Amino acid sequence: MDATRDETDAIADRALARFPGPAQEGELRERLRRVAIASDFAIDTLVRQPELLARLATDVGAGPLPPPVLDAGRRDDWPRQLRLYRAAESTRLVWRDVLGLDDVDATLAGTTRLAERCLEIALEALEQDFARRHGLVRDGEGNAVRLVVFGMGKLGGGELNFSSDIDLVYAYEHGGESRPEAGPGARSLVAEDYFARLGQQLAGLLDEPTVDGFCHRVDLRLRPFGNAGRVALSFAALELYFQREGRDWERYAWQKARPVAGDVEAGRRFLETLRPFVYRRYLDFGALDGLRGMKAMIAAEVARKELADDIKRGPGGIREIEFLAQALQLIRGGREPALREPRLLHALAALRDAEQVGADTAQALAEDYRFLRRLENRLQMLRDAQTHALPESPVDRERVARGLGHGDWNALVQVLAGHRERVSREFDALLSQREQQPAVAVDVADYWRALPGGGAAAALAQAGYADAANVDAVLRDFARSPAVRELPDATRARLDRVMPVLLQATAPATFPLQAIRRLLALLQNILRRASYLALLDEQPPALARLVDVVTRSALLAERLAAHPLLLDELLDARADGPLPQRELFAEACRPACGLETEAALFSLNEIRQQLSFRIALATLDRRQPAQDSTRQLAWLADAVVGTVLVLARRELESAHGTIPSSGFAVLGYGSLGGEELGFGSDLDLVFVYDAPPDAQSDGARPLDPPRWFARLAQKIVALLGAVTGGGRLYDIDVRLRPDGGQGLLVSTIASYDEYQRERAWTWEHQALVRARFIAGDETLRAAFERIRAGTLGRARDAGKLREDVVSMRARMRGELDRSRDGLFDLKQGEGGLVDLEFLLQYLVLREAATHPALLSPRATPPLIDALAQAGVLDAPLARDLHAAHALLVTAGLECTLDRRPRLVAQDPALAETRAQVSGAWRSHGLRD
Repeated sequence: MDATRDETDAIADRALARFPGPAQEGELRERLRRVAIASDFAIDTLVRQPELLARLATDVGAGPLPPPVLDAGRRDDWPRQLRLYRAAESTRLVWRDVLGLDDVDATLAGTTRLAERCLEIALEALEQDFARRHGLVRDGEGNAVRLVVFGMGKLGGGELNFSSDIDLVYAYEHGGESRPEAGPGARSLVAEDYFARLGQQLAGLLDEPTVDGFCHRVDLRLRPFGNAGRVALSFAALELYFQREGRDWERYAWQKARPVAGDVEAGRRFLETLRPFVYRRYLDFGALDGLRGMKAMIAAEVARKELADDIKRGPGGIREIEFLAQALQLIRGGREPALREPRLLHALAALRDAEQVGADTAQALAEDYRFLRRLENRLQMLRDAQTHALPESPVDRERVARGLGHGDWNALVQVLAGHRERVSREFDALLSQREQQPAVAVDVADYWRALPGGGAAAALAQAGYADAANVDAVLRDFARSPAVRELPDATRARLDRVMPVLLQATAPATFPLQAIRRLLALLQNILRRASYLALLDEQPPALARLVDVVTRSALLAERLAAHPLLLDELLDARADGPLPQRELFAEACRPACGLETEAALFSLNEIRQQLSFRIALATLDRRQPAQDSTRQLAWLADAVVGTVLVLARRELESAHGTIPSSGFAVLGYGSLGGEELGFGSDLDLVFVYDAPPDAQSDGARPLDPPRWFARLAQKIVALLGAVTGGGRLYDIDVRLRPDGGQGLLVSTIASYDEYQRERAWTWEHQALVRARFIAGDETLRAAFERIRAGTLGRARDAGKLREDVVSMRARMRGELDRSRDGLFDLKQGEGGLVDLEFLLQYLVLREAATHPALLSPRATPPLIDALAQAGVLDAPLARDLHAAHALLVTAGLECTLDRRPRLVAQDPALAETRAQVSGAWRSHGLRD
């Protein structure tokens, strides 16, 4: 140990002896000594470029060096200029890294910027030379076409290591032919040859060794078909290749792609078109199979080349961190744009924020990555060698360990082993989740694989199925269906792993045949979308959750079958957390406003499906009261309607312009207004507007206000009910508008006011109790509130009011109550929800003239509270009505979630609830 330490000190002394004068004194000498221990390359460069040491010794050396200017008349000097510049700037990075002036993030960013500058300088010089000799390639419209240089790997990710090669792919946006000016040697070239030659010369200018070394090693093998492929391809050819030939490893490669030189804007446009290849729109757990394949190849390479000490490719190395993050990004990046991050450390932060990686895990992996990358850089800084292997020489080991601040090599190795062990554990856990599926009885697995021709129902009976014969028949029909028979081998293998688990899990269900039918309906829909099946295969928690949800809820089973994207909610940690509050629903919908209408509707449907599914899960699991769920569903509807209003207004204004000094509002009635919306409920909407009577819109095709606002309302109704690939937003009911089906779809606020004052029926004033402003202009919100308060707050004849309410309730019950044979209609039955609503509405209309506080609440619970505070309801009755409302809403949602009519068998709790509501009717003088 002492010998190696002495030899290391001797190396530093010999290096110092190469610098005369001031370098032998004071702080500069100590700095040079530390650099000499860490990097022969840096010392050699400083000796050859003494002015660089003078620069580094001052504050001027803090910033990057000025790049060289490549003179078109001195092309032979370009290689030397580039190599001297790269050596000097790399030495500056070594200096700052070794002396602790930069952290590893800054070093990686600096190395990346250096490569980008060299590419830009070299390409611009070559482009000017090509333009003189061959002219410019122009597209069909005469615009110049430039080469696009895509940086891949760590260059694309902005985290290039010190002595790395740079992975490049060349492309160009449009074909065409160059048109040189007349002159000696001038020659026209087609785009394919033009850009291929330009790209080859760019690689040679950077890569070819000279007496000054190299600038950057260039690797072009990531292009389509590798070395056998064309050097530069058009965007169209690249798109066609990825559509037909694209492989899993290329998705990982292009995930980090970034245009780094040439026509950068065109490169960005291309990457946007390529995004669906890299990031699938649906959850893509199939990416893990690609990762398994790459891991197997790397493991074979490690074994073959004895790379156990390779900190990049070996176990627990840099690639495992990269692949772990990339796999998680590929799985969800199609759905969550924030995860489409080429920089690894930023990707880990995004995965943490999206709750796909725990905060502690993300921090640990970031620490591991920084440690490994810093060590990798020091291995390469030693002699500017592209190495990732731990050194074998005792002296080199001593130099690396001391340069990194460790007492000796063993101390460094011990710390390194801890990092690599932690990385391996996380990486292996990602790929081993599939193996955590519960053990399945061999008989069940064999039974499934023998279908449709073989197998015996006895295996199902033995597994616990009470109705084994009927389950067997259903499974045989499924197994012989074309969708199953025609599956590719890989997908069939996934199905063969998933089905036995499903069969075993559903055997104990109360209604196993029903559960199997629901699951098979879902499987039929996802068999042709291998990524959904991969989710169930790769994620045991999702499979277990699926069985649980489908067994208990027909509604959620149907929604999963119709919209497999909702399978994500079975895994998303956020689905088990608190539900969003009102403002967050609006925030979730807001991005749709920036999309074209068709895309916006598709996005809104997905958002609505996901959030309502999340609410349904919380309800099904009893993680929140049913009343909270109905309120959240109403908030979600508010957000969707508000967004659709923006879309509809935008379309109308583009065609007809705007109407100055006007306003528009959407009012919600019924369960939407009362914030008591159910799953699948329609929306009761009323539209009002205000505009100068002689106004016209200011567009190319002007309209007067009645027609402009009528079209706006029609468009809102049409967009909310439009069928898209993501479903339909809501069914709309507009019959509660003034004059009902005979009235105009949209009313002026003045006519709405006049109608409420002069012509509205008592039942319409009852409906107004629950009405509220949903979306539109704030001036109309204030006007509507004034009209509503004035209408509800006027004095009424109590006897006439009582007669109208009782009469209308009796009529509704006679037409709508489905109670029969010991079954009770939760909504329309006597003592049910509508009775409770009518009671509260009656009391508000009767008492609001003397108790203005009754005018504010719309929903049932706050209405009960307001009536109690006003002394209209006594405290015990108010408590009873709260309990009755909670029970009725909960029972109703349970029926809806399992697709059952809201008819329930009588039980003591329900009988007590009905008695409480009916008793309240009697105590307030209502008779029906």
